[in-house]
Amino acid sequence: MNILTKSLALAAAVSTIGLSAAFAQTVGIAMPTKSSARWISDGESMVQQFEEAGYETDLQYAEDDIPNQLAQIENMITKGVDALVIAAIDGTTLTNALANAAAAGIPVIAYDRLIRDSADVDYYATFDNFKVGVQQANTLVQGLEERFPDVEPWNVELFGGSPDDNNAYFFYDGAMSVLQPLIDEGKINIVSGQMGMDTVGTLRWDGAVAQARMDNLLSAHYTDKDVHGVLSPYDGLSIGILSSLKGVGYGSGDQEMPIVTGQDAEIQSIKSIIAGEQYSTIFKDTRELARVTVGMVDAVLKGGEPEINDTSTYDNGVKVVPSYLLEPVAVDGSNWEEIVVGSGYYTMDEVK
Repeated sequence: MNILTKSLALAAAVSTIGLSAAFAQTVGIAMPTKSSARWISDGESMVQQFEEAGYETDLQYAEDDIPNQLAQIENMITKGVDALVIAAIDGTTLTNALANAAAAGIPVIAYDRLIRDSADVDYYATFDNFKVGVQQANTLVQGLEERFPDVEPWNVELFGGSPDDNNAYFFYDGAMSVLQPLIDEGKINIVSGQMGMDTVGTLRWDGAVAQARMDNLLSAHYTDKDVHGVLSPYDGLSIGILSSLKGVGYGSGDQEMPIVTGQDAEIQSIKSIIAGEQYSTIFKDTRELARVTVGMVDAVLKGGEPEINDTSTYDNGVKVVPSYLLEPVAVDGSNWEEIVVGSGYYTMDEVK
């Protein structure tokens, strides 16, 4: 090949690359916060998988500030992204923004948190959130049976997630489908009497708020009795609850640590499980959630139909949003290594 031929070939290659880049479609990804390790992992997984599929990405974190997330989404629409993937801070606040997206022909995928009160949500990618709650309650009962076999009733307190997150209600309802019959039978006693999401919800999933509430529960209701279990829907709350319990002596001497549940298999909680403090968590493989979401966007942008497996569960107040539900996995001291290390989600060095 002579110099001229080489030059022409190189010019053609550069032109092709430039043309490809010019026509690469962009996906806007709106995440709620970097304060939770799982949302960082979600964002990284989606960027990697979208780019591997040939898309450009615009990833934004709103740090749990609703006006900030609205501004980020509106900016993505103005810049002309080809699709939006949104994990909403408050799933009821996006109606006008999504109407603008629809007017611009931009499809919207709700990511892990349902977007409510809008007809302009095309699909929803999430885990089976009711099942998450069932698994949390089942591990709570399993732990109570193991650690306090001769106690009846078990003294238990309930914590819920953020009331502005639709998933929190599914977690709570799933858990109560297991716990309410045991409460009715007198096997579980909610000593404080505090039940229902309007009472036990924890705004913004704030661990400090959960810790303060646990402090109050202990001082008001447990000066002359032991707490045996705490239903916690998220690891960030669990760590705060455990700090409160350890602060009054649980887990030291002959005072057994109560059974505390969780969700998201965050590293701090896996370490806590290994140390015999937190009893369980729920593992949701965000790599798989990203894979499903990328598949949805890819199918929609290519004029196809994405894979869905649920067309009845997620009514957002305006429509039932077609969804794909992934399977959560309960993790405790018996299987953490197999599930979170064996899957390659964490390395042993990270959790030890």
